[in-house]
Amino acid sequence: MIEDSPFVAAAPVLVPMPAERPYTYAVPAGMRVVPGSIVRVPLGPRQVAGIVWDGAVEKVDAKKLRPIEQVFDCPPIDRAMRRFVDWIAQYTLSPPGMVARMLLRAPEAFDPEPWIEGLQRTFAKPDRMTGARMRVLETAEGGLAWTRSGLAHAAGVSSTVIDGLKAQGVFETVMIPPRPVVAAPDPSYAQPSLMPDQSDAAAMLRTNVAAGAFGVTLLDGVTGSGKTEVYFEAVAAALDRGKQVLILLPEIALTHAFLERFQERFGAKPAEWHSDLPPRMRERVWRQVSEGGVRVVAGARSALFLPFRELGLIVVDEEHDPAYKQEDRVFYNARDMAVVRGHIGGFPVVLASATPSVESRVNASQGRYSRAVLSARFAEAALPDLKTIDMRRAPPARGGFLSPVLLGQMRQTLEKKEQSLLFLNRRGYAPLTLCRVCGHRFGCPVCSAWLVEHRFRGQLVCHHCGHNERRPEACPECGTLDHLVACGPGVERIAEEVVAHFPDARTIVLSSDLMGGVRRLRLELEAIANGEADIVIGTQLVAKGHNFPNMTLVGVVDADLGLANGDPRAAERTFQLLSQVTGRAGRTGKKSLGLLQTFQPDHPVMRAIVSGDAEAFYEREITERERAALPPFGRLAGVIVSAATRAEAEGHARGLRRAAPQASDLFVLGPAEAPLSLIGGRHRFRLLIQGERRADMQGFIRAMLAEGPKIRGSVRVQVDIDPQSFL
Repeated sequence: MIEDSPFVAAAPVLVPMPAERPYTYAVPAGMRVVPGSIVRVPLGPRQVAGIVWDGAVEKVDAKKLRPIEQVFDCPPIDRAMRRFVDWIAQYTLSPPGMVARMLLRAPEAFDPEPWIEGLQRTFAKPDRMTGARMRVLETAEGGLAWTRSGLAHAAGVSSTVIDGLKAQGVFETVMIPPRPVVAAPDPSYAQPSLMPDQSDAAAMLRTNVAAGAFGVTLLDGVTGSGKTEVYFEAVAAALDRGKQVLILLPEIALTHAFLERFQERFGAKPAEWHSDLPPRMRERVWRQVSEGGVRVVAGARSALFLPFRELGLIVVDEEHDPAYKQEDRVFYNARDMAVVRGHIGGFPVVLASATPSVESRVNASQGRYSRAVLSARFAEAALPDLKTIDMRRAPPARGGFLSPVLLGQMRQTLEKKEQSLLFLNRRGYAPLTLCRVCGHRFGCPVCSAWLVEHRFRGQLVCHHCGHNERRPEACPECGTLDHLVACGPGVERIAEEVVAHFPDARTIVLSSDLMGGVRRLRLELEAIANGEADIVIGTQLVAKGHNFPNMTLVGVVDADLGLANGDPRAAERTFQLLSQVTGRAGRTGKKSLGLLQTFQPDHPVMRAIVSGDAEAFYEREITERERAALPPFGRLAGVIVSAATRAEAEGHARGLRRAAPQASDLFVLGPAEAPLSLIGGRHRFRLLIQGERRADMQGFIRAMLAEGPKIRGSVRVQVDIDPQSFL
């Protein structure tokens, strides 16, 4: 066991690789390490960063131990975060080293940021005074240190003026500490004016934060009810207590409006954390979070693994969003792990959504979570009127996908100089391209998926592995020219139809795979909010909480799309997505309308959305889950076996099935080919384990993997506890 003493003989170090346990390293004389110290150690021929871990060291001959090379000048990872890493590893059946790897993703941040050379006013005076020099001296009054470029910019002079004054001794060189990545937020900067139900909810959250103990509150409010302003009061309370705050958002790279709202409330933006952040900024944020300089982070799911020094509150906005589930290497749900992080750290967690997950609703109804309800929109703005368009009775024209009813409403909206949104959760131009002569279908050569036509780019693309190819003029099977036909609509095809009907309207297509990336999407979202578009056509990213003041019509092109699969969460997800999309309309009080094109107007999901009776939908969905012993009333886990050949994958999966232990509260379904049986050239089989809520799922799977066939050749096995996807 490591003690907090200056010298130890050996230490366990967790390295960022698929290691099931820490490795033991020698601690050189004079080197001091404590649990949580970030160190550099040899690993084979490489040098890697690792974390000194808790627990006893292995009994190894001291002569065989390799020494720790360096202890980084960095705050140690605290005990709560180390426990969090161990908990995730145990729960997800992932190697602890791979979980620790997510903590160590900013290696340049392990060393302190260098100080900056600056200038400070002395008592000397210049040999002659000019207007430019006078402005510099007035700006530098007060004894503050300035960077050369910063002082020149503030005084409105060139840098040569600064250099001249420095040469005469008017300024002396001083070292300035690194600039903070963001200014400190001020909890009292702009006190909001809240409606009565908002005030009640905010008071509940402030009380929970002031108590400084673990607890989860579900903030359940209709779209446009001001949930963000309410949980900002919890953020303010945490800041008043001297705590750091983490706000998780499903699409932080796109939520420029959220950052501005935060700045309006607190006088400064939060630090951002997401995959599109430049590497140098990621390193600075990581370092300043660990030192306590950054007080609030707004980030994607990976922000859970930032080394907060004084974390006192986590807010999970849009807690129902499937983007919180990571399905690569370490499979985890950031919403659930945020609750675990709060429990380990002993601080409150807020889950916010207009369409909470069934799991969160059940936890609230059973008393595990508190629940604050916002049932009305802010400033009494009305929710949109919602109606279905029965596509059997009002079908689109031949070759089209928009009903005359929807087109008529779009025309009226244009005449009122208001905005329309058409939603279709399908990227590209068409999901399938085939030859009308021989029937050839364009499929991905390494996946069991059709290639999606992207007409804007002139390509056929696989949305699973990224394979792409030019759209040919002739069929590769029969050689016939000009007989390739696009089947079904994507957003690009809907845009083509809209332009044909409304050639003078300003139309924007929003999709995550359009050229220009995140920067272009941010600019276009801003343009829509500013009224610079008449018709918006978008995929699910338009449902992510954006506020479009002039949006009064939302049309869902294919409301049945999400229901057409065997996913046990299909009804819940369709309800959430359609409710969120239609909630983009009428947020500033204008009369608004939501239209859902459907062939199933009597489906319970459609009836619940149109009637506005969300409670009836949740009651029905919860009852069905309980009857089927599905989460949250039972447990599920997926085991995905993949290999270069079908025989290898199937053989290994069947071997695991035979090795499954006998248990009265758990049973195994499969193996069966996954719905997407081939991805990236790898054949995939799935086992699904279902059991009672209190069953030892992890112990069962560990035993099955231990007794099953050894992993050989190209075989890979992935375990997904609490799966969200069944493809």
